Amino acid sequence: MLRIASASLVGTAIEFYDFFVYGTAAALVLGPLFFPTFSPLTGTLAAFGTFAVGFIARPLGSVLFGHIGDRYGRRPVLVASLLTTGFATTAVGCLPAYSTIGTAAPVLLLLLRFLQGLGLGGEWGGAVLLTAEHAPAGRRALWGSFPQMGPPLGFLLANGTMLTLTAVLSDAQFLAWGWRVPFWAAGVLTVGGLLLRTSLAETPHFRELAETGSRAVAPAAEVLRHHWRLLLLTAGGLSVGYAVFYAVTTWALVYGTEQLGVSRTTMLILVTAAAGVNGMLTPLAALLGDRFGRRPMCLAGSTLAAVWMFPFISLLNTGEPLLMFLGSLVALIALVTMFSVVAAYLPELYEPRVRCTGAAVGYNLAGLLGGALTPIVATALSDGVRPPWGVAAWLTGVALLSTACFAALPETHPMPVRAGASGHTDEEPAPA
Repeated sequence: MLRIASASLVGTAIEFYDFFVYGTAAALVLGPLFFPTFSPLTGTLAAFGTFAVGFIARPLGSVLFGHIGDRYGRRPVLVASLLTTGFATTAVGCLPAYSTIGTAAPVLLLLLRFLQGLGLGGEWGGAVLLTAEHAPAGRRALWGSFPQMGPPLGFLLANGTMLTLTAVLSDAQFLAWGWRVPFWAAGVLTVGGLLLRTSLAETPHFRELAETGSRAVAPAAEVLRHHWRLLLLTAGGLSVGYAVFYAVTTWALVYGTEQLGVSRTTMLILVTAAAGVNGMLTPLAALLGDRFGRRPMCLAGSTLAAVWMFPFISLLNTGEPLLMFLGSLVALIALVTMFSVVAAYLPELYEPRVRCTGAAVGYNLAGLLGGALTPIVATALSDGVRPPWGVAAWLTGVALLSTACFAALPETHPMPVRAGASGHTDEEPAPA
């Protein structure tokens, strides 16, 4: 289990590194480089627009790679998704700016961001099922928290690299070539991830489906026909996690540097530190999920987010690094309370024959609802407004929606996982 979970963690960290390094670059440099004819605000919005395209592509990637995972195995998904995202990220680092190739630059940037999202849409489902379908029921949330530590670890790698470059390079050097280095590094990380993942075995649940002839012919159609309500509830429930994360890690960078006058380095340090604590708390929160259940943890996290968004904006608006850190940290604790258990919760909600598609599409639709819109909406609502209470209202509204969705979902622990088409239940009830 440790080898399997570690492979999931490393691969997920690499893929989310690829995804997050784009978000940081969008907040700091992509506007003037690829949209120089726009005003500063419009250029930032345009850069965040390309950022949002990755979230639009993620549900499509979930359908594509979910079909592969439900029909041909979880393992092929892990390799194909990593290759797709790694190629796209490395190519962004090699892409000429608007000053060199004109309008082709933002068009190609948009295409590569789409490919990034497509690959990441398949990554989460494959990595999570690799651990969830090997793990014992009583510790499924704990083992499932390993791939869930991948996003904060990837964010730490992305922001740590950006932070180092901004500290050692001048603004002119960073704008000229320094921002490209983290994208080039993605190619090296991808090779390492592939070497680790190609040695993994297929999950026992998929092997049983293949042996009994119980694999879904059209997993996406089956999910839409029989599990559409579950799909909408999981997407709505998880949307607040994405909204909070990208408000803290992407929009706050722009607001802090451009409107509060906080240095780029200071903003990167405080956001990176908050994300680091988030990653360390993930397995601890997962243990609570194994003890008290998945749904209570999700409800607690979304409720905390609803209560904290106005204090978060108030603390952020002070411009004082320690208070900004405190506001960001509590917001991310709300996120980790939910997301530490979803790697166990979502696979338990779907039957094995459509699990790769259903869990991944629900997870990535939440990214479209909460992650794609939040930096754009928050940037528009905060333009020239201090404090930006409209941003707090937006985030609180998303949190209330998520709380209502979690309230409508069933608990899955310590209930057994659903039986597949063969009628076999794949786990016994976990001990109370």
